[in-house]
Amino acid sequence: MKILVLQGSARKNGHTTALAQAFAEGAREAGHEVTVFDVASMDIHGCIGCEWCHIQGNGECIQKDDMQQIYPHYASADMIVLASPIYYGSFTGQLHCAIHRTYALEIPKACKKMALILDSGSSGVYAAAERIYHGFLQGWYGVEDCGIFEYPGAAASSPQSLEEVRQFGRSL
Repeated sequence: MKILVLQGSARKNGHTTALAQAFAEGAREAGHEVTVFDVASMDIHGCIGCEWCHIQGNGECIQKDDMQQIYPHYASADMIVLASPIYYGSFTGQLHCAIHRTYALEIPKACKKMALILDSGSSGVYAAAERIYHGFLQGWYGVEDCGIFEYPGAAASSPQSLEEVRQFGRSL
């Protein structure tokens, strides 16, 4: 299975990065092809709503930035995993930009599964990100929900949490 992970944390040694890496390690151990993009370190602009992608671009965005690296993986991924710390009640701005830019391609035809990995300094702050995720599952993509993994506070960096997402990757 081809798995695309869009990781939204700018912290190279942060909790989200560690959780996404642990998931990817487990999935690779199970024989899956995993590509992780650290979207916060990429040059990705927000969607400008010009509709060029649908009117003239045949599914290609008019903006030429680092999304060009992601688009081929997005289009062919059997599974998409979103990983983000929670900032102001939702995904990071960088992950939002990447998600919005997938509008150009519409629904990825190969995608059959999705999962969500979140962490935050507090518990009970995940509702907005969960709503967006469930919108993908039910409203847009119609794919299988493979799970939501939420790690508040110190739990995000615990060996148990890292092993849980690693085992999840292995189980696919």
